[in-house]
Amino acid sequence: MGEFELIRRYFAAAACARMSGEADGVALGIGDDCALLGVAPGEQLAVSTDTLVAGVHFPERGDPGLLGQRALAVSTSDLAGMGAAPVGFTLALTIPSVDPDWLAAFAHGLDAMAASCGMRLLGGDTTRGPLSMTLTVFGRVPSGHALLRSGARPGDLLCVGGALGDAAGALPIVLGERDGHTPEAAELLSRYWSPQPQLGLGQALRGRATAALDISDGLLADCAHIAAASSVSLIIEQSRVPLSSALLAVAGAERGLQCALAGGDDYVLAFTLPADAAPGLREEGWPIHVIGHVARGEGVHLLDTAGRAVAPQRRGYNHFQG
Repeated sequence: MGEFELIRRYFAAAACARMSGEADGVALGIGDDCALLGVAPGEQLAVSTDTLVAGVHFPERGDPGLLGQRALAVSTSDLAGMGAAPVGFTLALTIPSVDPDWLAAFAHGLDAMAASCGMRLLGGDTTRGPLSMTLTVFGRVPSGHALLRSGARPGDLLCVGGALGDAAGALPIVLGERDGHTPEAAELLSRYWSPQPQLGLGQALRGRATAALDISDGLLADCAHIAAASSVSLIIEQSRVPLSSALLAVAGAERGLQCALAGGDDYVLAFTLPADAAPGLREEGWPIHVIGHVARGEGVHLLDTAGRAVAPQRRGYNHFQG
């Protein structure tokens, strides 16, 4: 099967490639040399690219349908971190060989996540080589209202949009090192393979949050980006870090906390808020978990229940060290 037949059969025919989207800025999607995107007056285009490599970002023999879901979800989460409304994505897929069953399952998973996120497949490329995929996502945000990492101010609350550590807690199960045949394990596996980008929360935070990002490399590591960009210190109270009952059941309290602090792959938003902004967001039904505050100084500091500084065992994921 040639490249163009592969694209036509598995991707151009998918529902996410045939969505009608001109009202959302897509004038021309898959099929020509380029996609054509329009930016409405008063809006900016948000763009982010992620590469996922087999054996580094996902297991070599992972389920292709779940992999399709995960690949798009982790890329789309960057749009949520900027407060952008989703438009579409491109996919550059490198595969060792043409396996029709693998491609059909991967395309099905990709299509399912695209429908969930309101994303349209705009184009891409396929080639032969070690399994990897590069996705570029596009979103829209009102000019000057994108959520940045650089606006946190002393006195702001430090918040997250949900429980942390579930995906890291699932990793031993994903790798076959631990039994996955329990309801709690199934819940963690769902968080690993099918994270749900917090697009709605990100858009609700526009004009309210002073800084934000999505947690991909671990709470401590990603909060350090906010601290550095905003020239402030972030204080995290470890007793307030939200952990799911499934994570506690599978990993226990101590390891569960380490998964939340440094495990990564959460794709939950971390953000800073003026204290008076939190009640309104909660009244609207958004998940607001206060885990600390912003102070003068630099870096990220972890405190125990007595307010004493705690030295973390690990800071987070490093893309070149693991």
